[in-house]
Amino acid sequence: MRRLDKAGILRDLIVIGSWCIPFYESYFSGVKYSLSIRTRDIDFLIPRPSSFRAKIDLEQLLKDLGFILGFKGEQGVMKLEHPDLIIEFLVPKSGRGRERPVPLPELRFNAQALRFLSFLTSDTIAVSIDDVTVTLPHPVNFALHKLIVFQRRQKGDKAMKDRDTAIRILKALIDKGESARIKAVFQSVPRGWQQKIMTGLDLAEEPKIAKILEY
Repeated sequence: MRRLDKAGILRDLIVIGSWCIPFYESYFSGVKYSLSIRTRDIDFLIPRPSSFRAKIDLEQLLKDLGFILGFKGEQGVMKLEHPDLIIEFLVPKSGRGRERPVPLPELRFNAQALRFLSFLTSDTIAVSIDDVTVTLPHPVNFALHKLIVFQRRQKGDKAMKDRDTAIRILKALIDKGESARIKAVFQSVPRGWQQKIMTGLDLAEEPKIAKILEY
């Protein structure tokens, strides 16, 4: 994080995925919040269109920290691999059909396009970690997004982890007095997304949270 910050690109990135969980601790101070993560993957989301204010060679920037360039999938999505961490870049997918990796010429890298990620860029918060400021999706958007994507997971254990994370964060938000905000964000998304969120709550057997969204 410090290396990316010093290079001038961290401010143009949004940390998403499971690494948001520990970073939300300060947001939930005063209410019960205890979630752990078990993943090597850290995902950085880049809003479209990208607007990097600095140009770097990302591979070279992190090479001396032990990261090496790797690829995944038939299309050659780039990632940086370390024994303890894997870094990937994502962008919101627009339109339908299969897309090739999205070039990031400012980083000499590429990113994978995925659906529903625009939901995570629409409202963000800033969290200070030691001497670095990190941008995260608002916890409401993060949790509702998890309710959508866990249904698309092919691996059952990852799906259950996403579902459980979403529910526990929503309950922490309710304890924090943010039920109205959850409902407002829910009502702001397309009807198809709303249906997927309600289906997720039904699968998670959480009728009390569903009622907050319905009324």
